[in-house]
Amino acid sequence: MKDTFEKFSLTTVAFHWVIAIAVICMLAFGLYLHELPRSPEKGELVRLHKSFGVLILVLASLRIIWRMKNNFPIPLSSVPLWQERLVKLSHWFLLIATLMMPLSGIIMNYGNGRGLSLFGLELIAGTGEENHLLHEVGHIVHAYGGKLLILFIVLHVIFALKHHFIDKDGTLSRMAGKTVKNKTDKV
Repeated sequence: MKDTFEKFSLTTVAFHWVIAIAVICMLAFGLYLHELPRSPEKGELVRLHKSFGVLILVLASLRIIWRMKNNFPIPLSSVPLWQERLVKLSHWFLLIATLMMPLSGIIMNYGNGRGLSLFGLELIAGTGEENHLLHEVGHIVHAYGGKLLILFIVLHVIFALKHHFIDKDGTLSRMAGKTVKNKTDKV
């Protein structure tokens, strides 16, 4: 089923919420890991973090393909042009960040000479050789991208709540898979 103005498909809704929850959990998990001292237990948790990152990368890639087929949602209420552009920019950032966070983690890992594993199953062998530049680029994107992603998620939630409680335009209901009434002239 394709998305319509009044209702999003189950696929769109599922991708949004599964990836949103997974990314928020991974960001919290990453912040927790950052504070832990080096230990074998931390090493195990880091391996889990990496494996879940690979899964998010796969889901995020599928979501982007789905989004390109369905286009971006049409807003349910009219907003000034600058706000419409800002919303598009933030949606693009959120989509790209769901790819860049796992990719930067993989780059950082590969820069350390390690391969790519999924819950112990080796997907890409490591080189065993460190590449400091590659590691640093991955680390910078992962660290600062994570903080920027947190900011964009908070703003996204705030504006979703604004749509729900102030504008009362049905945006949050539509994102929950419900059918909404056409409140604007856009079709």
